[in-house]
Amino acid sequence: MPNRDVMADDVVPEQGLGDRFAALFQKKPRIYRAPGRVNLIGEHTDYNDGFVMPAAVGFYTWVAAAARIDRKLVIRSENLHEQVEVSLDELPAKGKHHWSDYVVGVAKMLDSSVRPLSGANLLINGNVPQGAGLSSSASLEVAVASALLDVTGKTAEPKEVALLCQRAENEFVGARCGIMDQFIASHGRRRMALLLDCRSLEYRLLPLPEEARLVICNTMVRHSLAAGEYNKRRSECEQGVQILARHLPGVRALRDVMPADFEALSHELPEKVMRRCRHVIAENARVVQAADVLERGNLEEFGNLMSQSHQSLRDDFEVSCPELDRMVELAEKVEGVYGARMTGGGFGGCTVNLVRADCVDTFKTEVSKGYERATRSMPEIYVCSAADGVTQVI
Repeated sequence: MPNRDVMADDVVPEQGLGDRFAALFQKKPRIYRAPGRVNLIGEHTDYNDGFVMPAAVGFYTWVAAAARIDRKLVIRSENLHEQVEVSLDELPAKGKHHWSDYVVGVAKMLDSSVRPLSGANLLINGNVPQGAGLSSSASLEVAVASALLDVTGKTAEPKEVALLCQRAENEFVGARCGIMDQFIASHGRRRMALLLDCRSLEYRLLPLPEEARLVICNTMVRHSLAAGEYNKRRSECEQGVQILARHLPGVRALRDVMPADFEALSHELPEKVMRRCRHVIAENARVVQAADVLERGNLEEFGNLMSQSHQSLRDDFEVSCPELDRMVELAEKVEGVYGARMTGGGFGGCTVNLVRADCVDTFKTEVSKGYERATRSMPEIYVCSAADGVTQVI
């Protein structure tokens, strides 16, 4: 059964990566690692200037780096067995739909803000599951940014790193992501979730109780319509803001619309746009409420809010899929499950489950068997605890 327990203090031998770097480039590196993430609640709210509640998890991207005497980047991926070389003096305007775009984009944004950026040799390895919605891209971006800053002899606040990496993904890679993924990769804290206001970037750390575990279930599916539908949802939200702003002065995003005002004006919106907006406005309220109940240690009520979130994503925002729905249904039948919901952009990927620690083994067995019976596909299940953000490990 392909299940993994991934605790925050798991150690992958960074020394081995350092030795391989030294053999390749004849120089001792510094090594940074940045985590993946799971979002507990608050989906499709980040690009609507709303609230999210992610936690960093103990899957990582490691970047070993050392400065060069020229302005070249030599980038090698151990996972993909590929090497790319670029000159910092001849960086392209846009990415070319290659994994190296995330590295080159970060270098481009850094070079424009901390000139002159040093050339560097980079050796990259990671274990964030690909295509699972656990933000392998932000993990890579933040680790690369931290390593390049270090070899250049510069420093930056975690918020600056997050914003720079988001710009790289938006402007160079061409993905219209919000700030959540890069922010939690920069600011994650062991055994803590993080409540983030995606407009002000104010945040609050929230303790995750010892008696609960974060269990991520990977459906192993990713439907091809995901990217196009994601952009449609953004457009529908923007259309809703334009209409509501005619009646509500000062509304710049859906986070500015109060539930009572939305209820009074919902008839002004096309039916589909209305449902998209209803999800985002209700989800923002759920995230704020979830932070309060988590601080009180009320895991049952937190789980209820997770369930409401999934129903809203399924019915109003329409970004779930049969595999995600089945995974949630199976989880909710297992003893000791406080809550279950899809996490990430949708149309496949993962669910996140809050499970009582002493029930985790039963959970893994029952959900794996039930999902395989229903779909003829074996899921991957990862038992996690919240991890620290980007760190220099050597």
